[in-house]
Amino acid sequence: MQTAVSQQTKQNRGLIYAALIVGGWAIVHTYSVFFHALSAPLWQTLGLIALQCWLYTGMFIVAHDTMHGSLMPGREKLNAAIGTAILFVYAGFDWKAMRTAHHAHHQFSGTEKDPDFNATNPNAFWPWYTKFFLTYFGWRQLLILVGFTVAYILIGASYANTIIMWAVPAILSSVQLFYFGTYLTHRQSDAFPDHHNARTNNFTRLASLISCFHFGYHHEHHLFPHEPWWRLPARKQEAGG
Repeated sequence: MQTAVSQQTKQNRGLIYAALIVGGWAIVHTYSVFFHALSAPLWQTLGLIALQCWLYTGMFIVAHDTMHGSLMPGREKLNAAIGTAILFVYAGFDWKAMRTAHHAHHQFSGTEKDPDFNATNPNAFWPWYTKFFLTYFGWRQLLILVGFTVAYILIGASYANTIIMWAVPAILSSVQLFYFGTYLTHRQSDAFPDHHNARTNNFTRLASLISCFHFGYHHEHHLFPHEPWWRLPARKQEAGG
C-alpha cells in the first residue's frame, strides 16, 4: 500500500536533508582543503577523501531532484536556484543544460538518443564512463575549476591539498554516481522489467544510501521521477522489493 506524503512534508524533509548534505560537505571540504595535514596518518586522509566523495555524490543527487522539481514541489524558481548553485560548486556545471539532458535521458532511456547511454558499448564500463564524462565536462567546467583552484591557493590552501583533498574526491564521486546510478542500472547485460530500460540494484537500504543516496533504486526513479531520493526505498518496498 502506498504511503501518502504531502508536498509540504516532502519539502520540509527534502530541505533538511539537503541542508545536512550540503552543510556537511562544506564543513568537511573546508577542513580537508585548508586545515588537514597530509602528513597525518594515512587513514585520516583516506577517510576524509571517502567522506567527501560520498557527500559530493549526495550534493549531486540533491541537484538532480531540483531538475525534477522534487526538492521543493511547486517552487520552480527555488528549485532552479538551489540546483544551479550546487552544480556550479560541484564542478561548474550548467543546471539548465544538465536538466535538459537529464529529461532526454528519461524520454529516450537506453537508446541512441539517451545522452547518458553508450549505444556502441552498452556493457563496457570505461568507454561508457569516458563518454559520460566528456558529455558533461568541457572547457567551461575546466576554466571554472581552474578559477576555484587559483582562489583556493590565494586564500591559503596548498597545491597538494587542492589536488588530493578536492580534485580526487570530486572525480571519484563522478565514478561513484556513474557506476551505481547509471552503469549498473542501465547496462544491457540483463533484461529490463519494462520500456524504461532501467533496473534496481538489489541493495539493502543502508547499502543503497552509502552507494548512491538510493539512486540505485533506479527503476523506481524512472517510474516516479518526481519522487525525491529519500522516497525511493518506500517506492521499492511498495513494489514488493
